[in-house]
Amino acid sequence: MDGPPLIVIFGAAVRADGSPSAALLRRIGYGLQASRAWPEAPILCSGGVGRVGPSEASVMLDVLSREGVAARRLIPDEASLDTLQSVAVAARLALGGGSPFVVACSDGYHLPRIRLMLTVLGVRSVAGPQRGPRGALKHRLGMALREIPAIPYDVVLVAAQRRRLLS
Repeated sequence: MDGPPLIVIFGAAVRADGSPSAALLRRIGYGLQASRAWPEAPILCSGGVGRVGPSEASVMLDVLSREGVAARRLIPDEASLDTLQSVAVAARLALGGGSPFVVACSDGYHLPRIRLMLTVLGVRSVAGPQRGPRGALKHRLGMALREIPAIPYDVVLVAAQRRRLLS
């Protein structure tokens, strides 16, 4: 596998007016930085329709296009509604497309779970570009604490359903 990596931007909420939330904008920014570091890499924009507005993926595509990322690089995934589904799509694309690894673009608290699931599915990964912590400490702590039960749950689920997730 000597092709470029697969850059994957993991979704976050879209506001009622269709604009990206702060979390989604941050993740798009990480993806944009990665797109510049790997100018030939395809970019998977992953995230379906949440509670309101358009899909997370379509918002990502719009922002990245406005920032000059070539449409030929952008792969929408509007079907994935959670991290597990996004990871499964990313793994199938990376393994099927000859990508040597995935560049996971998400918030720091989210990356360990994403990368562990990719590893269980046989996909190498690196953390995408990051900025320092943003937002209120209480919010960041709450998000990090949410990951504690999610990590073992999702890793066991991925291991048990590996064959199905990759097919």
